[in-house]
Amino acid sequence: MDIPPESLKGKTALVTGAGSGIGEASALALARAGAAVALVGTTAEKLEETAEKIRQAGGQALVLAADVAKASDMQGVAAACKESWGRLDIVHHNAGTNGVWAPFAELEESEWDATLNINLKGTFLSLKHCFPLLSPQGGSVIVTSSVNGNRIFSNAGASAYACSKAAQLALVKMLALEWAQHRIRVNVICPGSIDTAIHQETEERNLDSIRVPVKFPEGSIPLKKGQSGTVEEVAQLVWFLASDLSSHITGTEIYIDGAQSLIEG
Repeated sequence: MDIPPESLKGKTALVTGAGSGIGEASALALARAGAAVALVGTTAEKLEETAEKIRQAGGQALVLAADVAKASDMQGVAAACKESWGRLDIVHHNAGTNGVWAPFAELEESEWDATLNINLKGTFLSLKHCFPLLSPQGGSVIVTSSVNGNRIFSNAGASAYACSKAAQLALVKMLALEWAQHRIRVNVICPGSIDTAIHQETEERNLDSIRVPVKFPEGSIPLKKGQSGTVEEVAQLVWFLASDLSSHITGTEIYIDGAQSLIEG
């Protein structure tokens, strides 16, 4: 799908986890639609690469290296956006980690905390500190959750990750009601298998001891005969939820998984 180049003209957006994967693709899509985009992530070099792609295409990008799990960092991000633009119209909170996947009894407290801090506390801090920039004029918030913890529970050892992703969905529904009076729409996207590097960064331990034998049909992603989705396909969904085309959609989870979660749940 070609994203209309003027569909978000005059809008400002913030994307966390914008240095790679879904976040990078989302930032590029929003910029292509005309939005000025603040890029948030922990690695400045990766953010600069995303920013350069946006600028070469004639867009506007603001690089803000920050840790979403640190309140002071996210306060600084909000302050920088306020200084540059005075407002935010779109927030795509995408930053997250798979963390450690291991039998629950073997999971260390520090490992549990690390996953919940990034995935859940990071969501809390991002949205909390962006709210003052969204509330005067309204806007759209999109949170990247997952099929894990919401439709799929068969991934052995993913307890911390699944809990963090389920909690994001609950938070979105709470905020959709609380922030409706400010004309802020809050939705959540739940990707299935998407071609990114996040699985390469997952630490897995002793999963064979708890894995339940399951025989899935050949081609676990029915729509594409087993082929994973792409970050660009997820970015198109983010653009739709950011645009006026979704003006009456809030508090809603949208699964983008090619029907994968309907057979793997």
